[in-house]
Amino acid sequence: MQHLPSKSNIRAAEQYCLSLLQLCNSLPKLLQLQSHIIKSGLQNNPLLLTKFTSISSNYNAVSHASSFIFSPYVEPRFFDAFLFNTIIRSYAFTSEFKGDGLFFYCKMLRYGIWPNKFTYPFVLKAVAGLGELKLGETVHGSVVKFGFDDNSHVLNTLVHMYCCCNGGVEYARKVFDEMPKWDSVGWSTMIGGYVRWGLASEGVRLFREMQVVGVEPDEVTMVCLLSACIDLGALELGKWIEGYIKRKNVRKSVVLWNALIDMFAKCGDVDKALSLFRSMSERNIVSWTSVIDGMAMHGRGTEAVSLFEEMKKDRVVPDDVSFIGLLTACSHSALVEQGKRYFHSMTKEFGISPKIEHYGCMVDLLCRAGLVQEALDFVQRMPIKPNPVIWRTLITACRAHGELKLGEKITKQLIKHEPTHDSNYVLLSNIYAKMFSWEKKIMIREVMAKKGMRKVPGSTMIELASEIFEFVSGDKSHSEYKIIHQMVDDIGKEIRRAGFVASTSEVLLDLDEEDKEGAVNRHSEKLAIAFALMKTPPGTPIRIVKNLRVCEDCHSATKFISKTYKREILVRDRNRFHRFIDGVCSCKDFW
Repeated sequence: MQHLPSKSNIRAAEQYCLSLLQLCNSLPKLLQLQSHIIKSGLQNNPLLLTKFTSISSNYNAVSHASSFIFSPYVEPRFFDAFLFNTIIRSYAFTSEFKGDGLFFYCKMLRYGIWPNKFTYPFVLKAVAGLGELKLGETVHGSVVKFGFDDNSHVLNTLVHMYCCCNGGVEYARKVFDEMPKWDSVGWSTMIGGYVRWGLASEGVRLFREMQVVGVEPDEVTMVCLLSACIDLGALELGKWIEGYIKRKNVRKSVVLWNALIDMFAKCGDVDKALSLFRSMSERNIVSWTSVIDGMAMHGRGTEAVSLFEEMKKDRVVPDDVSFIGLLTACSHSALVEQGKRYFHSMTKEFGISPKIEHYGCMVDLLCRAGLVQEALDFVQRMPIKPNPVIWRTLITACRAHGELKLGEKITKQLIKHEPTHDSNYVLLSNIYAKMFSWEKKIMIREVMAKKGMRKVPGSTMIELASEIFEFVSGDKSHSEYKIIHQMVDDIGKEIRRAGFVASTSEVLLDLDEEDKEGAVNRHSEKLAIAFALMKTPPGTPIRIVKNLRVCEDCHSATKFISKTYKREILVRDRNRFHRFIDGVCSCKDFW
């Protein structure tokens, strides 16, 4: 007669397997433990199955764990919500199999196992990773159906999910506004959602509401706000946040330190960023990369290179992201030979295979130095297919350095592969303007009109008296637009008397020279600078943020404005910072 194992023996075997799982440190050992569980007859033990799944996720083996759990060895009647939550969670935290988390959530319901308050945060995280709004709405319906729409943790995750879906921010705000109780997590999530989708002003506005209702922000809130400052170029707000962190003794983790460094560097005060970096007691690779990136953006390539060498001496191993910052620094400071050397050191010294971004940096480096043919040769030898960004970099260089026929040829090829990308047509139009081929330029304009394309409007933001003002080319939305436009005209007269000559070749429309000059005179950065000159005392530095690359005419005009009006003007465009002092730009016209 076969003796059944006693409860005490089963309990002992269970505890032994749990201890082995706790000590498991590799996938082969985990597979051995699976065999042991089956041999011990514990394959229907939900606690062991849950622990097995949890450990398997550490070794990217959750698919193996789920195939074992849903195999003939295991009886479904032993499944519970805790086991399914662990499976869903494991898939939700993968990079490629988040959809499987939803599959097992549906399987859970089919087995008649009801979800609990821990289920939905994992399900919603999986949906957030997929970014599928309709799917998110469906899960939201289930949250309401099962009565978890009053649970703060579930609601915070629901806000996060909507914030991760394209078009979901308004849904997120509705959920947020209807929450029965707000905590710092919910506020931070909603603020972060606004910043994620380029609505930084809304994020800042919500933070001010958060202060009014008396919810104390935490470290995550501060990081989200600092990201908003970067988007807006809001240095004064960033300084206020730094002061707030000190006053309220907000925990200053390495993540928050790094966010402060990044904010100061990208809002124009790179020396403050460096000072913060030097005062850190603990640094990681992100700290080093942030300050190297900052130096790169400000055209201080030699300092960026010195920091990179210091990082190596500090035994911090550079990664692929830090090399992007380093190569960008070399590009913006004409350090051609050093850039080439560092590019080759990626594979030779550190075993890092260059990605498309690194190849793009090298093309940019050669193009900015005027080595257009060498850049073209480099592109043709690349082991990976060049992307449109690389081709557009080459085209821009062809236009800047007089290789117009080559630029025309490349642009036409690019249009064949990207017929709906408006910037390709603008590039070709600008090349024809340089060639004085006005008929071809008009033809490009007509093609764009037929396709419903229009040039992306330039916009510029400026922070004054704790407010963010945004100007668009030709803007008439401001309450004082007539005075601002008059100020722009007055500035134009003053700088022309000082020797400025307008460059009109980049104007897309077919206008006569006088009208073209008027068109470039209404560019957004000129409107913002005029507004700053009206609203700030003489000698006050001016900081502006442009969404596009600053054009040749505005770059030249700003040099004259800085000299004529005796102002330091700091312009952050899509590529870098330009610091104009006494008629000279920090980029030395190498932009």
